[in-house]
Amino acid sequence: MSAETIYIFALAAVLLALSPGPDILFVFTQSLVSGARVGVWVTFGLGTGLIFHSAMVALGVAAVIKTSPILFTAITWLGAAYLLWLAWQSWRSPVSVGGCESIDTGWWPLYRRGIVMNISNPKVAIFFLAFLPQFTQPDGWPIAVQVMVLGLTFIICGFAVFISVAFAAGWLNKRFVTPTRLRILNRCAAIVFVAMALRLVLV
Repeated sequence: MSAETIYIFALAAVLLALSPGPDILFVFTQSLVSGARVGVWVTFGLGTGLIFHSAMVALGVAAVIKTSPILFTAITWLGAAYLLWLAWQSWRSPVSVGGCESIDTGWWPLYRRGIVMNISNPKVAIFFLAFLPQFTQPDGWPIAVQVMVLGLTFIICGFAVFISVAFAAGWLNKRFVTPTRLRILNRCAAIVFVAMALRLVLV
């Protein structure tokens, strides 16, 4: 693969990561509610999920999902159900006495949340299936290798953007969020999760 192709793809990946979407909104709301550390671990989880989707495209699994309405619908509804569960958790989430973070801020639940959030959205795999092959070169490396390289490039670019968003939202959390406002933010995050679930199944 040529360096020029990688540069163009990286620029496109950054612009896509910056565009409003469920992943960046997810990182922002989690960081605003619970601090930058939460957003960082969620970002690691989302990145791991993107590795999964890249592998699916490279192996041809995403094409199978695209041509199987039943499988696509089943995964979509599982993803929506998970988002609704997150909405319920956010709505009833208590506020710690000593600060403005939710109680459940262990790294593993946050990392797992990002992974499940990403891999339970089959539309990400379909997007990768449509987007990544446009930058492959028939006379270059094996297509599966090129897809994985492009997928990892996309992940690195998205990671840089999302980490920046996490720290920006974490800065807001430290300076403007009080326990009372945090309770309101938890309710708003729940509404966002419900909206994301509806978008997943309806759009």
